[in-house]
Amino acid sequence: MTEIRTALVTGATSGIGRAAALKLARDGYKVLVHGRDAERGAVVVKEIENAGGSAEFLAADLTDVRAIGQLAAAAGDVDVLVNNAGFSWFGPTADLDPGTFDELFDANVRSAYYLTAAIAPQMAERGRGVVINLGSMAGQIGLAGGAAYSATKAALTSLTRSWAAEYSPRGVRVNTIAPGPAYTGGSSRESLTALGKTTLLSRTAEAEEIGDVIAFLASPAAGYITGAVIPVDGGRTAV
Repeated sequence: MTEIRTALVTGATSGIGRAAALKLARDGYKVLVHGRDAERGAVVVKEIENAGGSAEFLAADLTDVRAIGQLAAAAGDVDVLVNNAGFSWFGPTADLDPGTFDELFDANVRSAYYLTAAIAPQMAERGRGVVINLGSMAGQIGLAGGAAYSATKAALTSLTRSWAAEYSPRGVRVNTIAPGPAYTGGSSRESLTALGKTTLLSRTAEAEEIGDVIAFLASPAAGYITGAVIPVDGGRTAV
């Protein structure tokens, strides 16, 4: 009897999270589609099921630590955790109000921290598992107007290395994927197209291209990769 593997993807109702959920489902995972909008979540679940996959929607506000614990409990045994949920803010440093600053770190860093804290120890007890954090090229280079957002993504990279040191000796691989500009629906296509022209490949990625790399890191083909930051940025941070 084939064992059913489970992947929990946060922020999976759109963009990179949705692309990763669809790809992981095609690879045979039961995908737990996390989000806050049940209607959009149902659309992704239906899309997966129509393609012959298995999925379930789980709602949670990841800025609430208690809700994170409830999400982990509802998810049960998770083989792959993709910490994708979060948002960006760009603008002059002096224009960022304290409330939005706190929201950035709550959504981008604290949520990943406490969800990993709830799930990774169980993976380690079973002797296997994969955690994939969604970083950004913004966490690797300096971008004017991106100080706070970049700091959240740099924090995820640091967490990845520490979690690899903590959990990989017990069979849990932990990596960060650092995308460059990608069409996700979160920014205007025109601005993303212009940003894509600054990469070595002179184009912007499709969300599916990022999802493919997430699925690779989740697969046995990446079995010797842990504690790494994988740039998927068209060469933007290479030079």
